[in-house]
Amino acid sequence: MLALGVTQSTVGVSLAGLRSSKFGGDASPFRCKNVLRSGLELKQQVVRPVGLFSSAEDGNGFFKQFRKRKPVEKANVAVPTRPMVMPEEREDDDFDPSARPPFTLSDIRAAIPKHCWEKNVWKSMSYVLRDVAIVFGLAAGAAYLNNWLVWPLYWFAQGTMFWALFVLGHDCGHGSFSSNKTLNDVVGHLTHSSILVPYHGWRISHRTHHQNHGHVENDESWHPLTESMYRDLEDATRLGRLKLPWAMFAYPFYLWGRSPGKTGSHYDPKSDLFVPNEKNDVLTSTACWSAMVALLLGLTVAVGPLWMLKLYVVPYWLNVVWLDLVTYLHHHGYEKKVPWYRGAEWNYMRGGLSTIDRDYGLFNNIHHDIGTHVVHHLFPQIPHYHLIEATEAIKPVLGKYYREPAKSPGPFPFHLLSVLTKSFAQDHYVKDEGDVVFYQNDRITSWLLRVVSMLLFAFSTSTPVSGSVIDLRQFGRKNGVGPPRAYDGSLDEWTQFNSRFLGRDEVAPAIEESELDSEQPSFV
Repeated sequence: MLALGVTQSTVGVSLAGLRSSKFGGDASPFRCKNVLRSGLELKQQVVRPVGLFSSAEDGNGFFKQFRKRKPVEKANVAVPTRPMVMPEEREDDDFDPSARPPFTLSDIRAAIPKHCWEKNVWKSMSYVLRDVAIVFGLAAGAAYLNNWLVWPLYWFAQGTMFWALFVLGHDCGHGSFSSNKTLNDVVGHLTHSSILVPYHGWRISHRTHHQNHGHVENDESWHPLTESMYRDLEDATRLGRLKLPWAMFAYPFYLWGRSPGKTGSHYDPKSDLFVPNEKNDVLTSTACWSAMVALLLGLTVAVGPLWMLKLYVVPYWLNVVWLDLVTYLHHHGYEKKVPWYRGAEWNYMRGGLSTIDRDYGLFNNIHHDIGTHVVHHLFPQIPHYHLIEATEAIKPVLGKYYREPAKSPGPFPFHLLSVLTKSFAQDHYVKDEGDVVFYQNDRITSWLLRVVSMLLFAFSTSTPVSGSVIDLRQFGRKNGVGPPRAYDGSLDEWTQFNSRFLGRDEVAPAIEESELDSEQPSFV
């Protein structure tokens, strides 16, 4: 019901709205209606949204407007609150992300400035020295203070720095750290072994991931489960792979046993992951990993288990959370869904375009801009300090095939928590058949995760709730995390239907040799 308190014959109604450059442009002015249902005549006036940080020229800033505003009788109107729509949801409905792109990998490569391919060993080493100095500085400071108010801050900071070390070793594995393979291997072993990662074992499996990104069966990292595999999972595996928070601690177990449906170990030179001529590399990395374990055990005896728990074990597991979080979000969680491919529909470029960039706020520089993931997947030999520039250069070529990441609303990327929980609530498996498939939702088991996602979304977007009653059911549905509707069509069936009528059901051409980078170290 609308209640109006009126004491004059004319009433000026002023509405104020925040303007956000994130969604682009100013809201258009509108006019109030002249007559209410009761017949009361209102004074017609133009109402413009008021922005807190509008320029002085447009005369529309809040503080300038506030100084000019005159006292006015206002209507006591209850305005329903509408939740903010995530930027990732703003994509044209008529765009088919699984359609063949009108450009080639060579077109993308040509758009990247030549200097972006150059590797500066001194610059790369400066990042190693920076990160190592911070790691030892944090440990020394926490040990000196030894205060339980300080330890949680130390754990988060040190876990983040462990993750930064991992990214540097990751660059060594790709050969983007330097042009010297020996230096890459030495730095890679030091950075990865220190956080209990077998460098060569991981490097080789990660190479497989890049060679097969976006392929349902052949991808290595966080590849989708088929429906039959999903239904046959044991309860423990289902919990560890598909439920939060346990899935964010999966990485050490993946190193030992890989993903569901795959066999082998990153420590075993006889694993299916490796070919015979890689045996010595795997043995070397396993030996370095074992040496680090022995060192940690010796330090535990020397300083005591509690000190090792505080100084190393807790940060290690927070590093694991970072690793699983980032790896997952770069291949999942986009609102409009990303295609996964099989058979002739897959090629290297289409698989690379199915990856997703993310904005991590103040952590972007700390963990070496790993969030610029699309250009990294297409051209992993580009050094991390050129990824931002290279990404901006390829955007005009990619057009709608580039999924603009939601910007972090502040220094901490809390918005990604809602993306993560929503994805785990709805991205469960893909169909057993079909060359272009999308994630499907097991609705029966996802309801509780949807509720959690809904609450995290409300928190991360700072949705105003004062003065209104929010229908949680409607709130969830509007943001894709509410209770299931009576019908929700299959996205991959719709895509296949669309393809038949749009003439896109013919076999996709195999990627040409020239499309692959022969100098790409990670593919050797």
